[in-house]
Amino acid sequence: MIIPTARRLEGIGEYYFSKKLDEVRKLNSQGQNIINLGIGSPDLAPSEKTIEATIKALNDPRNHGYAAYRSSPELRRAMAEWYLRIYQVKLNPDSEILPLLGSKEGILYISLAFVNPGDKVLIPNPGYPAYSSVTRLIGAEPEYYDLVDENDWFPDFKSLEKKNLTNCKMMWVNYPHMPTGKRASRKVFDNLVDFAKTHKILICHDNPYGLVLNDEAPLSIFSADPLKETCLELNSFSKAFNMAGWRVGLMAASPQVVDAVLQVKSNVDSGMFTAVQKGAIEALNNSDQWHQERNQVYRQRRQVVEKIFNCLGFTFDLKQVGLFLWARAPESIVDLQKFLDEILYEAHVFLVPGFIFGSNGSRYARSSLCADVAVLEEALRRISVWASAKKAKP
Repeated sequence: MIIPTARRLEGIGEYYFSKKLDEVRKLNSQGQNIINLGIGSPDLAPSEKTIEATIKALNDPRNHGYAAYRSSPELRRAMAEWYLRIYQVKLNPDSEILPLLGSKEGILYISLAFVNPGDKVLIPNPGYPAYSSVTRLIGAEPEYYDLVDENDWFPDFKSLEKKNLTNCKMMWVNYPHMPTGKRASRKVFDNLVDFAKTHKILICHDNPYGLVLNDEAPLSIFSADPLKETCLELNSFSKAFNMAGWRVGLMAASPQVVDAVLQVKSNVDSGMFTAVQKGAIEALNNSDQWHQERNQVYRQRRQVVEKIFNCLGFTFDLKQVGLFLWARAPESIVDLQKFLDEILYEAHVFLVPGFIFGSNGSRYARSSLCADVAVLEEALRRISVWASAKKAKP
């Protein structure tokens, strides 16, 4: 190599799923036929109107140039109307919405806009790994706060108050929570806003799972901060609209926050492809029936995944929300990572170890619901055969 890598890469490994999925691909190339229940990449298609609108836009030569950095006023208006309809939150489409190339992009841009090297960022344990990796990439310090089952996977505010919050700029929050599937309560959001006001911390709420297997009204953090004084919110089209590969997301925030993040974004990307914007507008108008039918598919799949974890002796909360099932291993399994690797190599089914989301996930495993019922039933059959053979060994 001609030059050494930047110091910011020190201590940042390759994204776990990138490495593990490469391993799964190698096993498949050897004829192993691995059933991958790792990543929550929807295998269902977007709505027909979404696809039709995109195709129509693709056939218009005017749509193939650079798009505006803020995306079109039409898309921002559709996002504002959707937020009002789904969350009962009013957003100004001209100043309080910033469409993104996926919400994961937003995690980096927000961090670059508000966090200096050496600052601290509060990050949930367990939580989405990108919060930690992005914080380290920009030279800031992750300050982990515990989420545990005994506290319903909510922040313990008494413990938070005892932390040294000097130079703490932001706090990442994610409800419905990934990986546990726990829904937020209005009281938790109220407490977060009070905490943020006291300590002058920006609350960053990552909210992509609110419409997936959620029998309650979806909740925005702006229900507790309607003036957007202390919070911003990310949302995504990946899960709720089956558009993971389209890379469409949004940030909602005060005009000052939107402008700050746009300063970063406009120097990094050149806007969302116009044809994708046209499709996203149609997706936002999907009927309630479309969402109900999608959720019914996931409910049927969840039933099979529950049987998989029951077969292994794991326990789980039936009220989980989202595209995954998060389950606790029995105490008889001492080395959970080794146990799950045995399932991968011997039963040819990939389940995710919870430790990758933080130390508080070390006794848990996660399965995606993004596979057809027939595939999940085959995974159940393989694991049942494997578990029976394992029990029969002396």
